[in-house]
Amino acid sequence: MSKIIEIENLQLTYAPNTSLQRQALQNINLTVESGEFRAIIGPQGSGKSTLLQVMAGLEVGLGKVIVDGLDLRQKKNRRMLWQRVGVIFQQPERQLFEDSLYNDVAYGPKNIGLSSEEIERRVKTALKKVKLGEEYYPLSPFKLSGGQQRRAAIAGILAMEPKILLLDEPTAGLDPKGRQEIMNLFSELCRKQGITMIMVSHDMEEVAHRADKVTVLQKGTVFLEGGPQEIFAQGNQLTEIGLAVPFASELANALRERGKNVSNVTTLADAEREVGKMLRRRNGH
Repeated sequence: MSKIIEIENLQLTYAPNTSLQRQALQNINLTVESGEFRAIIGPQGSGKSTLLQVMAGLEVGLGKVIVDGLDLRQKKNRRMLWQRVGVIFQQPERQLFEDSLYNDVAYGPKNIGLSSEEIERRVKTALKKVKLGEEYYPLSPFKLSGGQQRRAAIAGILAMEPKILLLDEPTAGLDPKGRQEIMNLFSELCRKQGITMIMVSHDMEEVAHRADKVTVLQKGTVFLEGGPQEIFAQGNQLTEIGLAVPFASELANALRERGKNVSNVTTLADAEREVGKMLRRRNGH
């Protein structure tokens, strides 16, 4: 895989040289591979959303930030970036505004001057990905359910055919079924379509289940980085900065503290296998 995001020595200060000056990010070094599902976690105020906004070209700091080959220190590149990167903030359905679902999803492609044939292809492809059929096309997006509105808003971003999706708590406010549907969609887009995912989340179970790699921020710096099993095995360090760990990791960590030979696990299925192995060893099988 090739690098699609490279960040070196990133510093970002809000309200510099004033009484409100605050260091939001400092000495951030980060590399994301193309097609990767990266999770960014950390306590409130650690700089997660700010880092996402830097990747989207919405905030500019000091240091090198290259996204899909574009050096974001140059303003013209930040404008070009918005055709390659989709950003999904919390409750993106608040951005719906057109008279029909079809027109809402078509808005972005129309704005970049695509032909009517290409617009139609993109709209239909995007709506198919979020499982909204043709019967929904003429409906006002405001007549859709909450979960359908979330998917409609995501379709509008997918219609721009981004190579990277930046997700800031993308399932906030949804019920468990809606959360599962949206997260399954993002996993599928990453695994089958090759779209790079960068997700800020406080849902450690989803992070453990979905992410290839996890970056932990604390006070604007990179605190830990590694695979989910590696990160969540360090439960004490995460707890010290105010983060929880998935139940399976918590169980494995507790068993290891009691001297049991248990591997690092992050999902309930893995935990069940490890406990099964431990019981078989105890019973001499």
